Amino acid sequence: MGEDSTILLTDIKAALLASEKEAGAKPPAVLVVGGDLNGTIFDLKNETTSVGRNPDCTIPFDFQGISRVHFKLHVNDKAEVTLEDCGSKNGTFLNNKKIEGSTKLVKGDIIKVGSIALKYLPKGDPERLTYDKLNREANTDRHTGCYNKVYFNNALENLVKKSKLVGEPLSLIIFDLDHFKKLNDGFGHDAGDYVLKEMAAQIRENGVRDEDVFARYGGEEFVILLPKTNLKQAFEIAERLRKLVEAHKFIYENKKLPVTASIGVADYRPGVNNGTDLFKRADGAVYKSKEAGRNCVNFYRPE
Repeated sequence: MGEDSTILLTDIKAALLASEKEAGAKPPAVLVVGGDLNGTIFDLKNETTSVGRNPDCTIPFDFQGISRVHFKLHVNDKAEVTLEDCGSKNGTFLNNKKIEGSTKLVKGDIIKVGSIALKYLPKGDPERLTYDKLNREANTDRHTGCYNKVYFNNALENLVKKSKLVGEPLSLIIFDLDHFKKLNDGFGHDAGDYVLKEMAAQIRENGVRDEDVFARYGGEEFVILLPKTNLKQAFEIAERLRKLVEAHKFIYENKKLPVTASIGVADYRPGVNNGTDLFKRADGAVYKSKEAGRNCVNFYRPE
């Protein structure tokens, strides 16, 4: 065997060991198979995970045929998972057989409730890494690394429903980059692409919590969904992000690019019946910022 082949084998072994180590650190999970949420992975990090239509469930599924609390998944100290039906109206099916009470899951088991099917992935399953990649591709904007519009819209609806049920605060920040078309026309589309990617990276590193949903909604429009955050807190976060964008040096081909953002903020409160209502309020506040001269923050005020 030649030196090049030996080096190649060593590299392959190192890559396999790294993959095994990465997979070993992953908790057990369930993967949505088919439908609008196809490819979405839910980690089973808690001792008990509840699944159902109730927005307060660990995994909320508001689909036809699913009870408010349909089933639970219990994880023991060995990371083994047990499926328990919670007296659901239409039943919980495991590999097409209706279960009674509780049953232990094994690799590849398919749980079906209503129109949703979930594949069980045990802790440390190397197959998980492939699904992680597919999940990222399905839910992520490729250019900026943010969540995409589809993922954001699903999260928005679920979190508004949860706020309605349990009264938790919820805020939404929307921002547009100012005069972005002018920047594209003056410096080129490659410069515009650089600004979008660089700006998204700066915000992810300096202003977004793990529980927040930071997404590219389209073009130069971005959104940040902030669970457990009231309007005053969201306004302060938005102002900090505005200053971050304004102060950052966007340098492309040795040229400093002018980048600022107009930002709108709104929160869940009476009158917000769904995600669309909350989005319209925050979007209206963005226009207030543009009317005020841009590069500023406004929050929703009823007319």
